[in-house]
Amino acid sequence: MPRGDLFPEIGPYQTGYLPVGSGHVIYWEQVGNPRGKPVLFLHGGPGAGAGAVHRRFFDPTIWRVVIFDQRGAGRSTPLGGLQANTTPDLVADIEALRQFHGIDRFILFGGSWGSTLALAYGQTHPERVAGMVLRGIFLGRPIEVDWFLHGLAQFFPDAHAALLNFLPPGERGDLLGSYLKRLCDPNPDVHVPAARAWSVYEGSCSTLLPSFETVAAFAHDRTAIGLARIEAHYFAHRLFLPEGGLLAHMGRLARVPAEIVQGRYDMICPPQTAFQLAAAWPGARLTVVPDAGHSALEPGIRTALLAGLERARALI
Repeated sequence: MPRGDLFPEIGPYQTGYLPVGSGHVIYWEQVGNPRGKPVLFLHGGPGAGAGAVHRRFFDPTIWRVVIFDQRGAGRSTPLGGLQANTTPDLVADIEALRQFHGIDRFILFGGSWGSTLALAYGQTHPERVAGMVLRGIFLGRPIEVDWFLHGLAQFFPDAHAALLNFLPPGERGDLLGSYLKRLCDPNPDVHVPAARAWSVYEGSCSTLLPSFETVAAFAHDRTAIGLARIEAHYFAHRLFLPEGGLLAHMGRLARVPAEIVQGRYDMICPPQTAFQLAAAWPGARLTVVPDAGHSALEPGIRTALLAGLERARALI
């Protein structure tokens, strides 16, 4: 899909790996202006990893962008590692990155699971967050996970049938458990096809209009293994979120301003969740894109995110 409204392709001016314990080493990079306004990019999934295109949301003359691959995802090692891989662990990793780079406060930019993690970090360290720009809101509640695993069949019956029919008939009664068992099997002949089936399902439902490019990206083995294994692991453990979920603790973010961008026809993370979050967050501004689904790269979503970032400049 056209991406002409994003900033030109750019490489990082600094990269590195940060050991964070329990055998995990996370990849990080910095992009843009070393003396610019600090912003942290939080990728989706969990487990999807960050890509070069994500650098292009940020004006390189304005922003000092820190991008990293969360535990088990992308270029971090071990790929798909589930030991000590929980939401509190990822929150601790963000704090370690902030301290490592000597940043006092930053803007958090994330979509889908990235919005979940931004909220979890912000509720833990509100004094470190100047503002947020969030997209495709996911709060990790059981009703949202159930929608992803089963409810999507109402709109994408073909994609859901492919996900379900990948499993033998005897395993289809417990879709999540059956996939998690296969995804954790050490044999690549078992876990790679299962990861691909899971990831392609998600990619197929992510855009308003069919996008071969999106599905192909989700089908890439390295992306699929990190995404599917970690996502299923988190789903099986209720996303490792606090008692009462994120909405119950929004008072901790009462003074943090936010831009929320939501596709009207987002099937992965339906709009109701974004409206519920905005209602619980006095400092949030909600923008509903009328002709978009879930993907950050859809034209209307891109435009709204860039506008949100422009307004966020004044926050830091």
